[in-house]
Amino acid sequence: MAAGVAIAEPRHGLSSFGDLKYPPDFPHFDYVNPDAPKGGEVRLRDLGSFDNLNPFILKGIRLRGVGAVAVAGLPFDTLMTPAGDEPDAVYGLVAESAEVAPDRSWVSFRLRPEARFNDGSPLTAEDVVFSFDILKTRGEPSFRIVLRDVESATAEGPHRVRFAFREGAVTRDLPLTVAGLPILSRAYYETRDFDRTTLDPPLGSGPYRIVRADQGRTIVYERVADYWARNLPVNRGRFNYGAIRFDFYRDRNIALEAFKAGEYDFREEFTSKMWATAYDFPAVEEGLVKREAIPDESPASRQFFVLNQRREIFKDRRVRAAFDLAFDFEWTNRNIFYGLYARTRSLYQNTPMAARDLPSPGEAALLEPYRDRLPAEVFARVFDPPATDGSGNARRNLRAARKLLREAGYAVKDGKLRAPSGQPVSMEFLTFSPTFERVYAPLVRNLERLGIEATIRIVDSAQYANRMQEFDFDVTTAAFGTAPTPGVGERNFWGSEAARSPGSINYAGIADAVVDALIEKIADAPDRESLETAARALDRVLLWNRHVVPQWFNANHNIAYWDKFARPGTAPKYDGGFGFLDTWWIDPDKAAALEARRAARG
Repeated sequence: MAAGVAIAEPRHGLSSFGDLKYPPDFPHFDYVNPDAPKGGEVRLRDLGSFDNLNPFILKGIRLRGVGAVAVAGLPFDTLMTPAGDEPDAVYGLVAESAEVAPDRSWVSFRLRPEARFNDGSPLTAEDVVFSFDILKTRGEPSFRIVLRDVESATAEGPHRVRFAFREGAVTRDLPLTVAGLPILSRAYYETRDFDRTTLDPPLGSGPYRIVRADQGRTIVYERVADYWARNLPVNRGRFNYGAIRFDFYRDRNIALEAFKAGEYDFREEFTSKMWATAYDFPAVEEGLVKREAIPDESPASRQFFVLNQRREIFKDRRVRAAFDLAFDFEWTNRNIFYGLYARTRSLYQNTPMAARDLPSPGEAALLEPYRDRLPAEVFARVFDPPATDGSGNARRNLRAARKLLREAGYAVKDGKLRAPSGQPVSMEFLTFSPTFERVYAPLVRNLERLGIEATIRIVDSAQYANRMQEFDFDVTTAAFGTAPTPGVGERNFWGSEAARSPGSINYAGIADAVVDALIEKIADAPDRESLETAARALDRVLLWNRHVVPQWFNANHNIAYWDKFARPGTAPKYDGGFGFLDTWWIDPDKAAALEARRAARG
C-alpha cells in the first residue's frame, strides 16, 4: 500500500465519536456483579394483549409495555451490544472486531466462529446479510428509514460481513446502526413467512428463548443454559434470571391488586395517583414489599400531546399553540398528579441538548438560512410552555388562545368555534388507558370554553395500535425514550419520510424541510459539541412551531418490588436508570425468607 494511505484497523468496540471507556481486554462492564447467581423466576406484568411474537413486523398486536418490549429483543443477538454506562458505545458480541473505512464509507465485522443459534446451528455472515435485507425491505417502517443509506451487506466468507454506505450519505452513526441490528436465522425463515404474525417462538441466538406463549395472557422467557456467549466480557454478570414471565392485565387497577396479592414481583409505577395513594398495603408496612424513588439521571422520556397535522385544524401553528394554552399543567399536577411531575420544557430534557438559553452563535449559524421559514421567537426567546397559578382559573390563557384562533380565521358563532370554512370545530382524544380520561377531562372542559366540541374515546389496545399505525386519530399522547446520542433515528420521530410512512412513529405528521435539514446536521455532527448545538437548534424549531405539545416528566423511577432481589452497587446510567432486567438477580436467601414469611402470613 502506498505511503500515507490510511487503512482500517480492527476495533473491539465502536462509538459515534471514537471514544471508548473499556479497553480490548476488559473483563466485564463496571455496573455488573460478575459473580451474580443465576436462576429463579421473575414475574412481571403488562397491559393489553398480544397475538404476534415477531417483534420486527408491523402486523398484529405486539408487546407494548416498556419491560415487555425490552425483553422481546433478548432472544436475538446483535453484532455488537451497548455499554449501559456510555452514551454511544458498543462492544463486540457476535462480532469479535470491526473495521471502519477512514472515510466511513463502509464497515466490516469479523464474526466469532463459535456464534450459534439456540438450536445449535452456526450463525454466519450469510445470516447477517439475510437479516439486513429482510428487515430493510419487509420489516416495520423504522428499519427502512434508518437503513436507507446502507446500500448493501455482503458476506466475505463465513465469518466476515461488510456493509457499504451510500455515497454522500450521513454515515457517522451507520456503523453502530448496523452493529445493533437483530440477527435472524436464514435457514429458519426458508420454511416460514417472515411477514405473517405468529405465536410460534422464533429462533434466536440470544440469552433467552420463549418457552410459553398463551395468546393475550402469558409469555415466559427461559434463560438459555448453554447460551454460546454467556462468558463473553459484554455478558458477564448480566441476564441473571432463570426465567422472565409476563402476565397480561386489561386494567391498571386490576394489575395493581394482583401485585399486592403477590401475583408478580416488580413494577415501576407510572401513575402518580397510584404511587401517592395505593402503596400503603400491609406487605409494604411489614417490609415484604420495598418502595424506592430512584433519581433518574438519564435523558428524560419524551412525552407529549400529539396533534395530528394531517387533520386540517392542526395544520396551523396558531391553533396548536391555542391548544397548549388550554392545557393547565399546574392545576393538573396539583390536583391529579399529587405534585409528582415537572413540566417538560425540551424534547431533550435532562441533557445538554435542551435549548434552555438564547441561541449560541453556533445555533444561530445553523438557523439563519431558514429565518424566513421560522417563527421569530426561535431567535429571540427561550421556549417555555404556558403556565397558570394552579388555581384552576385559566381565563388569561384562554383569552390568549381565543386571540390566536381569531388570527387563524376561526370565529365563535352560536357558542361553537367555527373554522374559516364555517364548519364547527371538533376533536377526539384517543386512548386505550382509562387512567388518561381523568387527565384529558379538564383539558376537554377548557377546549369547550373555547367553543370546541372535544370528546374522549377509549378503545382496546388492539384498536388503538391499528389506528395509530394508520394515523387515524385527532389527538393522543405519545411517550418515547430519548437517545443520549441522537442521530439518524430522529428521522423516525420528526422526519418527512416517516410522516408519509404508515406505521412510523412520526404520529404528528411533521413534514418540515427545516426539521429534516437539522436532523441531518445532528446525524452528521463530527463531535459531541456540534451534536449538542444541532440538537438545541432542532429543539427550538420543534417547540416554537408547536409540532408537539410537551407534557411532563418524572425526575425519579418509582419502583416497588417483593423483597427477593439483589443488585450491583452501581447502576447503568443509560440503561433505563437502574438496570432491573439487565443486572439485578434473585437472591436465594431473600427469596427463601420471603416465601417463609408469606407462608406464615397465610
